[in-house]
Amino acid sequence: MFLKRGFRGAVKKKKHRHNKESGTKQSRQPSVNEKKVIQRVWALAETLCESEGLELIQVEYQRESAGRILRLYIDKPGGINLEDCVGISRQMGDILDVHLQEAGPYNLEVTSPGAERPLAKKQDFEKFKGSRVKIKTYQLLNGQKNFTGVLLGISDGQVKLQIGERIIHLSYEDISKARLVE
Repeated sequence: MFLKRGFRGAVKKKKHRHNKESGTKQSRQPSVNEKKVIQRVWALAETLCESEGLELIQVEYQRESAGRILRLYIDKPGGINLEDCVGISRQMGDILDVHLQEAGPYNLEVTSPGAERPLAKKQDFEKFKGSRVKIKTYQLLNGQKNFTGVLLGISDGQVKLQIGERIIHLSYEDISKARLVE
């Protein structure tokens, strides 16, 4: 479930940069500007969501084939409905029109986290301890960037993940994406 706001345009899957030598997809860290936009939006949206009895799960700001997407994931006990998304979208749209003029054109999407909920905050890595997760890192670790296993929690900035009989430690700062897996 999501609601778009902002400039019109269809939303398509994200394009990936390919490494010409190896033919593999590359994750890139967000630019300084993208990080600033995410931090600013997070601060504004978290306050609004809390006042509405909702939890802000994650903020994404990225370039997709249809242009820039600013995506907010929200949730509440029992799940969210369309009215929750509409309300936050309308209010955030007005707030962002005032406080985020330097971002340029973008589509605002407000959506539920769904079954494959993103894990963005450090608290999420404790809250969902024991759950099956998929984690993608910015840098290679033992020749790979994608890890799927059972989340064992987070301690001292290190996320512990059990993959089969093996336990690995991933730096929280090196995680580009993390999601629950059904």
